[in-house]
Amino acid sequence: MSTTSDELPTTNYLHWSLVTKKMKIVTYNVNGIRSALRKDWLSWLKASKADVVCLQEIKATPDQLLELQLIEQMGYEHYWYPAEKKGYSGTAILTKTSPKHVEYGCGHDDYDREGRIIRADFEGISVMSTYFPSGTTGDIRQNFKYRFLDDFQLYSDKLRRELPNLVICGDYNICHRSIDIHNPISNANSSGFLPAEREWMENFVNTGYVDSFRHLNPEPHHYTWWSFRANARARNLGWRIDYNMASKTLEDKIVSAYIMPEAVHSDHCPVLLELAI
Repeated sequence: MSTTSDELPTTNYLHWSLVTKKMKIVTYNVNGIRSALRKDWLSWLKASKADVVCLQEIKATPDQLLELQLIEQMGYEHYWYPAEKKGYSGTAILTKTSPKHVEYGCGHDDYDREGRIIRADFEGISVMSTYFPSGTTGDIRQNFKYRFLDDFQLYSDKLRRELPNLVICGDYNICHRSIDIHNPISNANSSGFLPAEREWMENFVNTGYVDSFRHLNPEPHHYTWWSFRANARARNLGWRIDYNMASKTLEDKIVSAYIMPEAVHSDHCPVLLELAI
């Protein structure tokens, strides 16, 4: 069930344009925040100088994290949306500017129980952290993924009418095009690169979004996830499944967008979007 947080701290709130001319947004599937923290993730966070960090697969609840005070000392407020199932799924947002509003969930119990969507609304822009389902475990979860895609399209269509400047960050668990996967031929029947998934992604973008990374980086061999098997990361045999999708209204505000493969706290790596605000 969707819940909201209206009683948010405002003492640190400043309009983005008064704080900085640019807004750095990073998405990162950490594949377990506790595991990432043990791999010196806090040092990466500090060095990233990100204004907003969207996390997926946190696999923890805030009470399990002893490092929250250190995150706060870096200037971040933090909002967590863990799954009901322990050690599974979940999303979070860290931000250096207080949101006007934080929305937990999308109003669909099946997805909200898994903590798949959290959104922070700022002055003139909204940022969402999303963790799309994977269908790799079989038909049941693949069908669940298809239902999520249909429902998410409807949800985002409605949301963008209310919040036109929307950035949807996260692990979409879909490679959009052949350029986004290391071997499109052998993976043609793999979940995450199925024709129906790729068609959904194409339609989603065409409803009014910009794939911010591809907007500035048309070259091949850029990936955000690598299997732990077969030395895939060292050989760069990867998939690009993590995105910062920006509303078309923000297209001319995109300053830079890049993947950060040097960050090795997870089987994914972070992806950065910088906007002029």
